[in-house]
This record gives sequence, structure tokens and C-alpha cells, in this order.
Amino acid sequence: MLTTVIIEQILERLPQLRLGVVGDLFLDRYLDIDAALTEPSVETGLDAYQVTRVRSYPGAAGTVINNLAALGVGAILPIAIVGDDGEGHELRQALARLPAVDLRWLFGCKDRRTPTYTKPMLHEADQPPRELNRLDIKNRLPLPPDAEALILNALEEFWPAVDALLVLDQVSEADCGVVTARVRDRLAYLGEQDPEKLILVDSRERIGLFRGAWLKPNEAECLRAAPSLTLEEAARTLAQHTGRPVFCTCGQRGILVTEPGHQLPHADRVPACPVSGPIDIVGAGDSTSAGITCALAAGATLIEAAAFGNLVASITIQQIGVTGTATPQQVRQRWAEVRQAARP
Repeated sequence: MLTTVIIEQILERLPQLRLGVVGDLFLDRYLDIDAALTEPSVETGLDAYQVTRVRSYPGAAGTVINNLAALGVGAILPIAIVGDDGEGHELRQALARLPAVDLRWLFGCKDRRTPTYTKPMLHEADQPPRELNRLDIKNRLPLPPDAEALILNALEEFWPAVDALLVLDQVSEADCGVVTARVRDRLAYLGEQDPEKLILVDSRERIGLFRGAWLKPNEAECLRAAPSLTLEEAARTLAQHTGRPVFCTCGQRGILVTEPGHQLPHADRVPACPVSGPIDIVGAGDSTSAGITCALAAGATLIEAAAFGNLVASITIQQIGVTGTATPQQVRQRWAEVRQAARP
């Protein structure tokens, strides 16, 4: 599936690529808590955790952007809406620290909150960091029409300039995120007008509503989109429905790749890369999406792209308590480890 030559061809092509990312940008804020400093609250008597460090990263679509930047993509063009608030400022700062990210289509909206996942990480002696209950900030009202118009106009403006487009539909509530029904329709139109250009979609709740786009659901999302079917049947149904390939991620069982055709679409299982030791699967799907898109935009086949996505994810899941990424050097090192483990 993969060879050293293929991996080098992908990595060498990445600095020439211009990749768009449209979708829900979150702020991932990690609060590092030192358990040894915990003290009782005078007012309530409850434990008052002491935060010793605050770490901020772009999350959701930002996790994809993180991974594209780490892999060495030459230009990354996000389209998103953030709030005119402190979290939005923090998110812009985090994005500005990444190489090759063009923020001209990151729009501020005074009527929106910047979606934020706050993750308290408890550090105890001789123990790995432990995530406590997460605190979420999300928008639960529909995207305002003027903000939606900004997204639609931006898609038209930058579509000719990108080699491929990743779509991240993170918000569960319908039309409350960036990828509204009208944005889905515009993406379908762009896909129909330029079928050779890759649009890869990752959608938490609505993967079955996209047309003319390549889909990357996980197992649960795939089955939810086509209930009462086996996983393979569900993936085939989605491929027929969208008219494009489907990459269904199945954790340690790898990726199920399905391609539509005149006959019933066929499916191939691309195995995951073996990983030992502690893992943190947060963001694994986003790193897989980044790997698949980079490989396809660099000229890889479907199976090669799925295998490259698995390789990238095998690196990011071993980074505990942080949004994982993979650099070209880490990709080369992991590939060497995979080859060594496969030898008799």
C-alpha cells in the first residue's frame, strides 16, 4: 500500500499545495492543574484547583489546520466565523503562530461566541495527566444570514485558488455552525462544476446530507447515516449517494475505503498501523483527514491515501494531553518503525 518512494513523493509535494479548510473553528484551551497545590475554598470548602499553565490551540477545524501546518503544506486557507470575544482573540493568536495560515477569510461576528473546549488536565505525582470534566461553549442559535453570506461569498472567491478543500461540520445542532444547509448546497454545486477537485467532508451528525464530495465518516457516523445496514453496506450506500469515494475510519481496524461505480461499489480495508503504550484518540479523526487530503492532493491513490492517513494518526494518538500533530520527520521515523515491525 505504502512504500518509501510514495511517502517521499507525498511529503515533497506538500510545500507546493494550497489547501482550503471550511468549517467550525473551536478554541482548545488546556488548563494544567498541579494536584499538589490544591487548596480548600474559603467560601465553599470545596477543592480549589490551582492552574499553573494555560495552553491554547486551534481546535475542531483548527485541529485539521494544525496537522496540515505540521506536515508542511505550503498554504492553508481557512473559512470560518468566530466571535468578537476574548476566546476569538485567543484563537486568532493561536492560528497566527502556525506557518502558512492565511487568515483573510476568518470573520469575526459580534453576535456569536467563539466555540471553546476548556479541558482541565490534572497532574498528579507519578501519574499521567488526567482530563477532568470538559467545559464547552457553543452557539445554539442559527448562524445569522449576514455571517452565512460571508461564508458563501468566500467559497466562491477562493475556490479557484485551492488544490483541495476540507470541510469540518463539528456543531451537532443543525444550521448553528458554519456548515449550514445553504453552505452544503454551495459545496455540492462547486463539486459538480469541478468534479476533479477534491472536497473531503467530515461531519459529526450530517454526513449523509452531502453531495458531490468525498466523505470521511467514522464507524458510528456511517451507520447512523444508513441505519439497518452493515458497515460495509452503509459505506457503499454513502458512496453511491454522494457519487464520490468514502473513507470510513474504524479505529484500530483501519479504514474502509469504498468507491462508487456503475456496478455496486466495492470496499477495501486498509489496516491501521500498530501502536503500543498509552494513547489519546482526541483529534485522531482530524489528523487522519489531514493525512488523506494531503496524500490525495499530492497524487496518491485511494488506498495509498488511506494508508498515509493511518500512518499520520498513529503518530498523533501517542501525544497525550495535547492536540497531536505529525511532522515529515515523524512520518519518516514511524514508517521506518512500521517497516521494521513487518520484517519476519
